Amino acid sequence: MIKRTLYFGNPAYLKTVNEQLVIEMHDGGETKTAPIEDIGLLILDHQQITITQALIAKLLANNTALITCDHTHHPTGMLLNLDGNSLQSMKYQAQVEASLPLKKQLWQQTVSIKIQNQASLLAIQREENKYLLNLVSAVKSGDPDNCVKSGDVDHQSGDADHPLEVSRLGQFL
Repeated sequence: MIKRTLYFGNPAYLKTVNEQLVIEMHDGGETKTAPIEDIGLLILDHQQITITQALIAKLLANNTALITCDHTHHPTGMLLNLDGNSLQSMKYQAQVEASLPLKKQLWQQTVSIKIQNQASLLAIQREENKYLLNLVSAVKSGDPDNCVKSGDVDHQSGDADHPLEVSRLGQFL
């Protein structure tokens, strides 16, 4: 059976009663209903839409995708049922079962790329980025010597006078 896509671009109150989506429109006071089992996708594209937790739970239990949009009408988030999506469940299971060395290597790659991205942003802003580029090569698997975790950024390189002031770094993060 083909599921319905419902788009909401006006203020509304969305709730559930008797396995039905109940739509109360703010502007006309009009109330409509739709069977939850017939809905495949729900798009929320207005800042004054209210939706109950009970409805969200029932939609997800029926494998309905829920997309929310920002004030510029661009999608910003998506809710999916984790039980109904076997591919996603397999991905989560693989992440949980990953070996410790693999997790540490992935952590190293993630941190290195994040630091590289910050260095690129500084370069775009025509700011000094050599300190961050040097940090990329210093990131170790699992990074047991990570001084940033403890907040000791100044002493990570052993030089408190590195070219990028820590107070200025915050404006780019």
